[in-house]
Amino acid sequence: QVQLVESGGGLVQAGGSLRLSCAASGRTFSSHAMGWFRQAPGKEREFVATISRSGRSTYYADSVKGRFTISRDNAKNTVSLQMNSLKAEDTAVYYCAEANSIYCSSYPDEYHSWGQGTQVTVSS
Repeated sequence: QVQLVESGGGLVQAGGSLRLSCAASGRTFSSHAMGWFRQAPGKEREFVATISRSGRSTYYADSVKGRFTISRDNAKNTVSLQMNSLKAEDTAVYYCAEANSIYCSSYPDEYHSWGQGTQVTVSS
């Protein structure tokens, strides 16, 4: 299994930008799709974005489409989430995760490895 460590979270004003990174260790990184999820206080974990193992296919939650961009660098074992035009409702702990297979998915149950999360707080 892969170990995942997120970084890049912080406090930002509404309308600002943040870039989250997820560093993966282990030899399976390029064999799996990857995803970003988030969880706000008192809410269930929700899908944000996913990317195929090649990076050619990406999918986004409607709430972030057009504002967030997921990318990966298989040579560096990293996956990133560029977040622009941030809103107060984007405030959450953000997690990266490795999918069970090569296929993109928006379902948390189809991911087997998770990072510890990084806090993103957007002030209005």
